[in-house]
Amino acid sequence: MRVLCAGHVNWDVTLRVDELPEPDGEVSVEQRAQAGGGSAANVSCTLAGLDVPTALFGSVGDDEEGLLARNELDAFGVDVDHLVTVPNHETTTKYLVVDGTGEVMVLSNTGANEAFTPDDLDPAVLARVDHLHLTSQRPATAAHLAELASEAGASVSFDPGRRIASRDYGRTLGDVDVLFLNEREARVLAEHATFDSLVREATVVVKHGGQGATLHTRDGEVDHPGYPVTALDTTGAGDAFAAGYIAARTEGYDRALAVANACGALAALQVGARTAPTWDEVEAFLTEHA
Repeated sequence: MRVLCAGHVNWDVTLRVDELPEPDGEVSVEQRAQAGGGSAANVSCTLAGLDVPTALFGSVGDDEEGLLARNELDAFGVDVDHLVTVPNHETTTKYLVVDGTGEVMVLSNTGANEAFTPDDLDPAVLARVDHLHLTSQRPATAAHLAELASEAGASVSFDPGRRIASRDYGRTLGDVDVLFLNEREARVLAEHATFDSLVREATVVVKHGGQGATLHTRDGEVDHPGYPVTALDTTGAGDAFAAGYIAARTEGYDRALAVANACGALAALQVGARTAPTWDEVEAFLTEHA
């Protein structure tokens, strides 16, 4: 395998509504769908679709949702040998309410998605990968995995998500080569003077949603405007973006931001968090929007 993804594995229940309800309001559900989710799992599936050999390290419960998540990941071509099943735990389930513009409201239970620890992974696994991608998880787990990967000579990327505001990922950030943030998360780090110091040591990619992304390095900034699409569901678009960027860099593609934005746009055109576009589909999208 070339990439190991470590982080959340969820089961998603998506409810499509015309508009999100006001407090004490009620709306009708127009469509209901169930499928796998979780940031690390989403990235792993997109990478597998782009022919990047990928394994997943995370945890699910010993329930029906956990079995469904495992089987779906396997069907996408993701190596699930390192997916931990935790006895007497529920798989983390997210209830995603998506309105007519693609905006999302999320409800969730605690579940088993952060029950895995570094002790559940043979360190030799990290010695066999080219790249480790981390998503939201316990800070101590992320820091330990990043340190092991760096010592083994693997590059490390991290997409901490909204919990960057409430968790101390300082140790992890010290071993990161590529950091993915959205605009809100970038502002959080900027308030603590962390953003500029990170840019001096790593590549920081700030996602602007439908308005593209900016690549920050010590040598300056590179902007990509993204692609104008009518979003159906933005769930998982950021994960698809990260996967596209990692795949492009891993495969030596010189237009990493373009590929990342294309993958994010393709994800927003379908319902659910899980997408696996092929290189042919990405190339066709890039050609159409050139």
